[in-house]
Amino acid sequence: MTKLLSPAKSNVLFLGNEAIARGALEAGVSVATGYPGTPSSEVIESLAPVARERNLYVEWSVNEKVALEVAAAASFAGLRSMAVMKQNGVNVASDFLLHLTASGTRGGLVLVSCEDPGALSSVNEGESRYFARMLEMPLLEPADFQEAKDLTKWAFELSETIGNVVMLRSVTRMSHASGNVVCGKLPVKTRKAHFEYDGPVMDSSRGPMISTPVVAKHLLHQQKLKVVEALFEKSPFNRYAGPAKPELLIITSSACFLYAEEAVGMLGLQKRVGILKLGTTWPLPHKLLEKHLRKTKKILIVEEVMPFLEENVKVLASGMVSRIGVKTFFGKYDETLPAAGELNPDTVAEALEKILKVKRTALPANYLRDVQKAAALIPVREQTFCAGCPHRASFWNIHNAIALDGREGFVCGDIGCYSMAALSPATGYHTMPTLHSMGSGTGLASGFAKLAQFGLNKPILTVCGDSTFYHAVIPALINAQHNRADITFIVLDNAGTAMTGFQPHPGLALSAMKEAVPAVDIAAICKAVGAKVAMSDPFDLEATNKILTNFLADKGSLKVLILRQACALSPEKKGKKTFDVKVNEALCLGDACGCNRLCTRIFRCPALTWDRNKKKAVVDEVICAGCGVCASICPQKAIIKMEVTR
Repeated sequence: MTKLLSPAKSNVLFLGNEAIARGALEAGVSVATGYPGTPSSEVIESLAPVARERNLYVEWSVNEKVALEVAAAASFAGLRSMAVMKQNGVNVASDFLLHLTASGTRGGLVLVSCEDPGALSSVNEGESRYFARMLEMPLLEPADFQEAKDLTKWAFELSETIGNVVMLRSVTRMSHASGNVVCGKLPVKTRKAHFEYDGPVMDSSRGPMISTPVVAKHLLHQQKLKVVEALFEKSPFNRYAGPAKPELLIITSSACFLYAEEAVGMLGLQKRVGILKLGTTWPLPHKLLEKHLRKTKKILIVEEVMPFLEENVKVLASGMVSRIGVKTFFGKYDETLPAAGELNPDTVAEALEKILKVKRTALPANYLRDVQKAAALIPVREQTFCAGCPHRASFWNIHNAIALDGREGFVCGDIGCYSMAALSPATGYHTMPTLHSMGSGTGLASGFAKLAQFGLNKPILTVCGDSTFYHAVIPALINAQHNRADITFIVLDNAGTAMTGFQPHPGLALSAMKEAVPAVDIAAICKAVGAKVAMSDPFDLEATNKILTNFLADKGSLKVLILRQACALSPEKKGKKTFDVKVNEALCLGDACGCNRLCTRIFRCPALTWDRNKKKAVVDEVICAGCGVCASICPQKAIIKMEVTR
């Protein structure tokens, strides 16, 4: 039995995302959808294996907007459902979300947004909390692992109480850390789906699920928020710890509560500082905040990343000033805390030192010196593609084709492992100068391709992965074809959503629940659009370079090259070598070759190293994935590949 189905009262070590999944199960969730995105992916991955046993429907949707729509359909039919995504995904889903909050819901519907302060696994540290305020929906933020489970369960109940979607926000340090959780009961009965739509338009339980009449439904929606405010005033997920009259009040939420608690303890300030931990952060509980704001003149607000809580508390306090008096606020606006990046106990402790004029016990004088000495011994490790990664071969081919063309073409990038080509330019051989959101590479390329009349006469290329193609690229591809954009579009098809854990996508014949489903062919879609389509193996440098060179010379049309080769870390390839690769030391000329160490300095596969004593290239057999591409790039043919027959 999976630990996710542990019996009631069990004390289980859960990943934060597993705790969220357990809370959904205890709430009786029937439908769970999402799109893979770190740090959110494990919620759906935890639920999928127990789907049959718990009579769930679990889906990796084509993108986050569709995920929310599928979950909403279940809610309209009276079932409890959830849609899970990372912070970027809320942007993708926001169009439907705007109208969903207006139409209302029926069965409990929870939108889980797992966010990434500090951009530990993202190219942004965007905020979704502002959507809660903008679209007027309740926002819950668990501060520990037990709360991650309990708040999730309560979110479904709250959603049904008000007939609307509820947002649950997690962050990387909550989603990807682990802690003990006491399990509750799992429901025995499941609900039956029934969609009724013949009632009055203002009756969200029996009428049509639409957002009109707009003003009337908006007013009804705001009345529901009043109910939420009253519930939040008494919520056990809001709690205070500290003296009756603190010198300083910390208001915080989410993982920042743990940082604040540790910082106060670190400085021994338990008798001077109080902490108000809020699990319900929108709408704010007015009376609760007034009660605690009265206690002190100084308030520090600790949160990640934007000053969402700080802004809302200040607005609230300004309306209470006649009752609570003038307050001094510390936080991000006055730069007591950093305006960007994730926080930690040390950054909070530093803020407390500034405000309360205290000092931590100093570390031994030689500590920093010893740390610096130790740090000097750590080898420098740059960001790069894995050994055997097909993206390395793809960008090698792209670079060479652009160089042969001679017109200084460039690549518009996209989101995936291949983003490394922009984040660490040498990894992509300095070909990819743009990187934004999923699908934006093709849209940007379509735009650049229309600038010839203004003097931009360069070949425009763009890349995306197979999962990204289905998620967001198809509209941009159609736009490029319809507007006759002269671009070379390259699909880096590595047979899965590799960056987030090889989740299936519509191009594969397997669903999240391991059921056989029809695969949707990328080439067929591109041909239907009207593009010229070719396929190649990026490891075949000669064939791929020939196609790319011809595509760049073919002006005035949309060309699509699908480079298909499975990820070296995929389950079907991991640990399996196609070739044994080694360096023939007799042929390797080292620094005398004239290639300026092309293999180790330029090609940069981590399995290729430089032996400083022998002054020769060496293949690290432990790291080498056996793709054999390096044998094709050595001008002296000193790298030898032998097909594995065992």
